[in-house]
Parts: sequence; structure tokens; C-alpha cells
Amino acid sequence: MILLQAAAAGAALAKVGACIGAGIAAIGAGLGIGKIGSSAMESIARQPESSNDIRANMIVIAALVEGVALFAIIVCLLAIFL
Repeated sequence: MILLQAAAAGAALAKVGACIGAGIAAIGAGLGIGKIGSSAMESIARQPESSNDIRANMIVIAALVEGVALFAIIVCLLAIFL
């Protein structure tokens, strides 16, 4: 009886940890993309003639950050349901 309760409590804690991990991943992605956008706007303000190159690089890096965050959220969701 006690062993089953301990197993249920462990599963519940794993789900809470996975939810916290998904939240941290989303917050980290938001902060990362915000920093990328801020730095890109500052760079464009300093060198307007290279705005197309800066914008293209910003989009690629933002997509990479978003991909990592999506991967982290998927791992957290797998931890919840498996």
C-alpha cells in the first residue's frame, strides 16, 4: 500500500517537474528571441546599409532558438504522458 502511494507521488512530482521544465523552456526562448531582436535593431541602427544581411541572420538564429525551445517542450510533454 505504502509502496503504491510512493510510486503515485513520484509520478506526480515527475509531471510537476515536466511542467516547470516546459515553462522554463518557453521563457528562455522568449528571452533569447527578444535579445536577438534587440541586438539586430541596434546593429541596423548603426549600419543601415547592411540591414538585409542582419535581418536574414536574425531570422535564422531566431528559428534555431525556437527549434531548441520546441524540442525542450516536446521532451517535457513526453515526460508527462509516458
